Amino acid sequence: MKAAEDKEQPSTDESAKSSPEPRSAEPTPERLSPAPAAPTKPSRALRIGLLAVAALVVVGSVLALTGRARARRGPSNLLTLYGNVDIRQVELGFRVAGRLKSMQFEEGQAVSAGVVMAELDARTFEDELRAAEAEAAAQDANVTKLVAGSRPAELARARAAVDEAVAAEQNARAALKRAEQLFATQAISRSAYDDAVAAARGAAARVASARESLRLLVEGTRSEDIAAARATLRVSQARASSAKTALDDTRLVAPSDGVVISRVREPGAIVSPNDVVYVLSLTRPVWVRAYVSEAQLGKLHPGMEVAVSSDAEPHRKLKGHIGFIAPTAEFTPKSVETPELRTDLVYRMRIIVDGPVPGLRQGMPVTVQIFTGGA
Repeated sequence: MKAAEDKEQPSTDESAKSSPEPRSAEPTPERLSPAPAAPTKPSRALRIGLLAVAALVVVGSVLALTGRARARRGPSNLLTLYGNVDIRQVELGFRVAGRLKSMQFEEGQAVSAGVVMAELDARTFEDELRAAEAEAAAQDANVTKLVAGSRPAELARARAAVDEAVAAEQNARAALKRAEQLFATQAISRSAYDDAVAAARGAAARVASARESLRLLVEGTRSEDIAAARATLRVSQARASSAKTALDDTRLVAPSDGVVISRVREPGAIVSPNDVVYVLSLTRPVWVRAYVSEAQLGKLHPGMEVAVSSDAEPHRKLKGHIGFIAPTAEFTPKSVETPELRTDLVYRMRIIVDGPVPGLRQGMPVTVQIFTGGA
């Protein structure tokens, strides 16, 4: 370019050499700023080089963006879902009415399964249990007596009664025989003879009655009477069992491990079976609710292992497994479904987190990763 400038301005340089200006003279603006150079076209090699550099830059950018997207998506056989830890709470109360005697836990305290959390005044229930147990014991003794049958003394008394009736009958028959002889000779009246006949018949009837009583004692109690007594015993025992259950229900026991999130009542209050005393947040097991699309549904099945992580600790993976997949869609589209609408159906899925679950709280959003095993 410098050579071109020299070729374009030969006269200027020659005039400057032939007639130099005095040193004391002031420089003119034309001499201070050189004349603008004429635009020149870049060479073909330069253009090709610039295009190659630009192409390399574009290809590198595309590869970098593709790599980042793949890194964000992860491998194709790793399915990533998003869900929340299920909120599992239980409202605890008594099954019987009574006066609240004591409450053992405050809000925020952790409880273990089987721990007594509150108690009612149990004196009334203890009295009812004692009365029911006494009634059952009396009925049990009655069944035992019926099954055992008659005692030997009772049998002996019945046999003695038979002997007495037989002796009375024999005496009555002898009296009737004498009366017949006397009546034949007109020694006694007709009335006296009739009395002797009636006495003999009465004595015979008493012998028959005594013998039947003895037979009943020997045979023992009827089977129907024993069955009825046993049924009555079962009723009494059921009442005693119900009274014992009511007594046990005066103690409120934690159904599972959890944390008390609300203490609704205080000691001294009268509560009914519908009143809530505590609200307990269950900590075990931990369930995660997530949703899977219809297109991905075929890759999953109950029992598959998963990895669960929270936003607070994304690098800490908790092991779990799929416990349940809903058989029906959570959201139903229009009755006439296009292929696009069918792919929008989602199905609720329950994930059970195994082992200890530090840091997971109910309602917390989590990320679920499932290795589907596909390519």
